[in-house]
Amino acid sequence: MGATPALLVVTGGFLLAFVFGLAAARTNFCTMGALSDIVNMGSWTRMRTWMLAAAVAVLGTALLSFLGYVDLAKSVQQRPMLPWLSLLVGGVLFGVGMTIAGGCANRNLVRLGGGSVRSLVVLVFLAIASYMTLKGLFAQWRASWLDPVRIDLAALGWSDGSLATAVARATGLAPGLAVPLTVAAVAAGLFAFAFKDQRFRGNSRQVAGAVVMGAVVAAGWYVTGFLGFGENPETLETVYFATNSRTLESLSFVGPLAYSLELLLLWTDKSLHLSFGIAAVLGTIAGSAVHALATGTFRWEGFASLADLRQQLVGGVLMGAGGVTAAGCTIGQGLSGVSTLAIGSFIAVAGIVVGGVATLKVLAWREERSPELGATAAT
Repeated sequence: MGATPALLVVTGGFLLAFVFGLAAARTNFCTMGALSDIVNMGSWTRMRTWMLAAAVAVLGTALLSFLGYVDLAKSVQQRPMLPWLSLLVGGVLFGVGMTIAGGCANRNLVRLGGGSVRSLVVLVFLAIASYMTLKGLFAQWRASWLDPVRIDLAALGWSDGSLATAVARATGLAPGLAVPLTVAAVAAGLFAFAFKDQRFRGNSRQVAGAVVMGAVVAAGWYVTGFLGFGENPETLETVYFATNSRTLESLSFVGPLAYSLELLLLWTDKSLHLSFGIAAVLGTIAGSAVHALATGTFRWEGFASLADLRQQLVGGVLMGAGGVTAAGCTIGQGLSGVSTLAIGSFIAVAGIVVGGVATLKVLAWREERSPELGATAAT
């Protein structure tokens, strides 16, 4: 008897995230760290890694869509309802939180694989806040105050919420032409900026890691959108198996951390099952752990002080609430969402960057005034 679609999706999610975690650990991949390098040292190396990964993800995802393997219009990111205020505010909150905590959700998963108990505590509070924003107290505020401020693109005649559709509407180009032109322009811009720096071009570790991570993001869409798409034998409906959003997904960590916590708390609830996102959380930790053990860098790490603990908890809560409000994190929106060219993903990423850079500048100002109030060293 062959593997079921759900098993393929869960297994695929774990294996892809394992590779992602391995590559992220090897390249010291961290969006917050990349912003910190730019603001504090003027170094764009890690940001170029992110940009190259995004370029590969954009091309890979577009190829899957062109070949008919996935229908990106059904993804959460491309839905023609644009809750721009939620995306922006959530992004800013996430950016502030990841800076206070010294790393985003992905970075903390990688650190956990390397032995950081500190990151485990951050992730637990992130998961709690994430769940509260999905279904609890924070969800009421999000649904009442932020989500209603949105633009119904479908009412304006848009088929989806992608940048390519915006280009088609603005220029009058046929979608069949607007899509490849937009993909080519975005990917070319990212590639050009990434490879503009000679030192980055010569850094084979960063280049290879970025290509691998971008390819993993594109492969995630294939696993959930093609291998996991089929007929439910019980209802005879065509569905997406083993995804929490009940549609195709790629890597993302804030929502899946909440669902991981839910599964652990309600283990005997037979309606709950392993999903692509939960498997990706486990896979990222496992990949990082293998790297740490193989390179001899595995170290148990705790909190430096009570102030450090307080700072990490605040950062975790802000990331959990912000990540769900923005419908994704630096990976869920920054790589997976951007790979679909969803307008909402660019809004969320802009919010993350604004929140992160502003917080870095505030922390630097505080440290200049009083070093003991300074932030914990960035990744």
